Amino acid sequence: MKKHLISLILYLFFICSIHFAIAQTAQKPRFKAVAIAEIGGGHALFDVAAKAWLNKLAADSNFTIDYISDTKSINKDFLKQYQLFIQLDYPPYPWEKDAQDAFEDYIKNGRGGWVGFHHPTLLGVFDGYPMWQWYSGFMGDIEFKRHIPGGTAAKLTVEDPAHPVMSGIPASFTTKDEWYIYNKSPRENVHVLASIDETTYNPPKDVKMGDHPVIWTNEHVKAKNIYIAMGHFPELFDDGNYTTLVRNAIFWAVGKSQDSRGQESR
Repeated sequence: MKKHLISLILYLFFICSIHFAIAQTAQKPRFKAVAIAEIGGGHALFDVAAKAWLNKLAADSNFTIDYISDTKSINKDFLKQYQLFIQLDYPPYPWEKDAQDAFEDYIKNGRGGWVGFHHPTLLGVFDGYPMWQWYSGFMGDIEFKRHIPGGTAAKLTVEDPAHPVMSGIPASFTTKDEWYIYNKSPRENVHVLASIDETTYNPPKDVKMGDHPVIWTNEHVKAKNIYIAMGHFPELFDDGNYTTLVRNAIFWAVGKSQDSRGQESR
């Protein structure tokens, strides 16, 4: 009897250990992301809305996200912690040299994924900082020229519906932003996923570029990366097409699959 009791206790202990191990595994975050956003400025309301939405997505999908407001902490050791770098309206200046070197290494060597919104293509000489030439190449060898103050709506057309980032997105839809105009289209140097038709500006504007990509990926680096031009207005997060796009971009860039609710699929 005593022997049977000991066996039963050992068996129960074994079962409990397995359940504990499974619970611990389930609780472990699937990946870690870091997001950079300026404090204040013209994109502050977008950043507030983005953080609230990202925090919910992280909680629902079991990943963690940390926020930084400048590049002082960025170096190779810092970036080793993260499988995804999200650039929330942070321009390609001013970055410390260590941060530039670490970010270039992160992207070139595929040490993590990257999703950038709006501001990363503010490329040029600003506030006394020279243009970051490598970053210009990363964004398609472009330079910022002007934008549409106050923004305008435009018809967005999906050009590569087979790309995972465009999954669940209609062939076209209307969206709004303070569209950036560059010295040229980045098309010849990047894979364009979507563009806008400037003839559909509402209200009409004279600030145009012609061929106007707004979502693209640079396939000449190892990191999975997505640039999304829309990132000025907080109301974007009330648009199901936009949130589907952002959700897709995050999970694709980090190399995780997801189901229709944004949960990672097994």
